[in-house]
Amino acid sequence: MRFARLVLPALMGLTLTGCQLLPSGGDGDRGTARSPPPIERGRAAAASPEGAQCLAQLGATGASYTPLPDRFEAPGCTQVNPVSLASLQGDASRFTIGNIGPVTCQTADTFASWARFGVDRASRVYLGSRLARIETFGSYACRNVAGSSRRSAHARAEAIDVAAFVLEDGRRISINDDWNGGTQAEREFLRVVLNSACKRFGTVLSPEYNAAHADHLHMEVGGQSFCR
Repeated sequence: MRFARLVLPALMGLTLTGCQLLPSGGDGDRGTARSPPPIERGRAAAASPEGAQCLAQLGATGASYTPLPDRFEAPGCTQVNPVSLASLQGDASRFTIGNIGPVTCQTADTFASWARFGVDRASRVYLGSRLARIETFGSYACRNVAGSSRRSAHARAEAIDVAAFVLEDGRRISINDDWNGGTQAEREFLRVVLNSACKRFGTVLSPEYNAAHADHLHMEVGGQSFCR
């Protein structure tokens, strides 16, 4: 009994101390300042069943990639199940991606499908050459949609801005130069590329949308279907 009287208060003290480490869960703590939760780093995409399934699908496309740790860097700025893409597989050859940063596995999988069936095949049909490289303006960026307080899909690593396509014969077809100024075949190629992206991504913005997209195609997964 004497042992129980000594141990019980100590156990209760430890229990209460542990409860104080839990984050605030409602309005009852308005008067107490709380430190923000620590940034989580280190859980790879394959650690979740959904992440593992997506990585398997991405691997089946022939993509060369590296799984990255999840990151939660600021309110609304996340990288969940991210990967780093090195190259993608076409029907008969591989092609690289320039300047791309981390993207979610789902974004990478959608991008790989579009690159093969919507870009590589179109480049051979309309321009007579296989695709060698896709140049981008990047992917992940912790920022808002321009002129708003809403987080961009770039802040969730769910968007890629595509600037140009380099073919195996050396030609470079860019959104900025060739959307309106290219040859008829180049312009047709870029419209086919856009239409193919619209079938796969949730939101696609082109030079037809506004001046801010005059030099690239903005492509993001999820959200409402919008293509212009």
